Amino acid sequence: MKKWIFYFIITIFPIYGFASEGAKINGGDTAWMIVATALVMLMTPAGLALFYGGMTRTKNILNTIGMSFVSYAAASVLWILFIYSLAFGDDFGGVIGGFNYILFHNIKITDIEGTIPKILFATFQMTFAGIALALVSGSVVERIKFSFWMIFGVLWLTFVYAPITHWVWGGGFIGNMGALDFAGGTVIHINAGVTGLVLALLSGKRRDYGKTAIIPSSIVLTVFGAALLWFGWFGFNAGSQLAADAIAANAFLVTNTSAASGVLAWLLVERVVTKKVTLLGAASGAVAGLVAITPAAGFVSAGSSIIFGFLSGILGFVGVFVLKSKLKYDDSLDAFGVHGLCGILGALLTGIFADPEINAIGKGLLYGNPYQVWIQFVSVIVTIVYSAVLTIILFYVTKLFVNVRVDDESELRGLDEVEHGERGFNI
Repeated sequence: MKKWIFYFIITIFPIYGFASEGAKINGGDTAWMIVATALVMLMTPAGLALFYGGMTRTKNILNTIGMSFVSYAAASVLWILFIYSLAFGDDFGGVIGGFNYILFHNIKITDIEGTIPKILFATFQMTFAGIALALVSGSVVERIKFSFWMIFGVLWLTFVYAPITHWVWGGGFIGNMGALDFAGGTVIHINAGVTGLVLALLSGKRRDYGKTAIIPSSIVLTVFGAALLWFGWFGFNAGSQLAADAIAANAFLVTNTSAASGVLAWLLVERVVTKKVTLLGAASGAVAGLVAITPAAGFVSAGSSIIFGFLSGILGFVGVFVLKSKLKYDDSLDAFGVHGLCGILGALLTGIFADPEINAIGKGLLYGNPYQVWIQFVSVIVTIVYSAVLTIILFYVTKLFVNVRVDDESELRGLDEVEHGERGFNI
């Protein structure tokens, strides 16, 4: 018995010893953040890839999945090379980070961010960059050349994603003015949604859009992808607390509640308008609810999250079936209709419902701070304008090197065979 006690002590002793040196690493927080990082990673090459892939036609399913899959890979490498440094490096005028973390230089394995290793924080943030870029692709699939997408993606991460991330989370001016964005409402969803809309407008409609029925290849894949996104979103939102504590637990709860409320709201509207309820609608409602709660997850109560989800389910339906129809733009998989619009909604609602009893950092309109709504509004407008203008510039810069679209014959045949020499379903 004494022998086993001895082995037990020398096994756990290094953990406590390491945690007690200087700034302290918390083992529980670190373990949770490793899991949260893995959950967010799952969202892009699996969850989003299947969610998007199932909504595209059979002849384009691999190309669509590939855009998400390769976006994550590209973002992972670029993050280490220089994007992390631009986002979280030494601040320059509240606008951009410096070059002190190029190739993760100056990040020692023993450095600490809060109560977790800094290298783990950097890895967690890397997964956010991957899904942000992949989200944009949903607006332009089935017509964009893969080479154009990759070049544009590198430029977008550098000149759009990195600066906005720095503004909000890296010591920049949006964060300093008190804007609340717990897990990426402005940084990811508004940013990606607006970029997607601008790209869709600039690249033009699919050649048969509005002329023939565009039938999804597999609603089953889309629903399964939505379920994986829902699952991974617990890491996305609860992980953004960077600790295994009460705020993370609250973020976990409100994330689930908002998603569920979004499902019910979307189906309710769908039932009233079309007399049917669809699984595609349910999946879309879940994602709408998840998007809306993202900026608020660490600041609002469970009761408030029902409102977030319900309103986002309604707004998402309107964005997909009313706004797009009225304005006649071809946002292929509704990246703007769901992520852009519901991201804006969530950011503004955060300014209303942020509860200081949940998190002392946030105090919204309902708790005596109407100015928070104005701050949220300014952060939304700044993000929209910057993202739109830079996307236009980067579109034309990329166009100098490669054609934007495949030709009409290739679009008719399908991008799987033309761009990749493969087929998603060999039947």
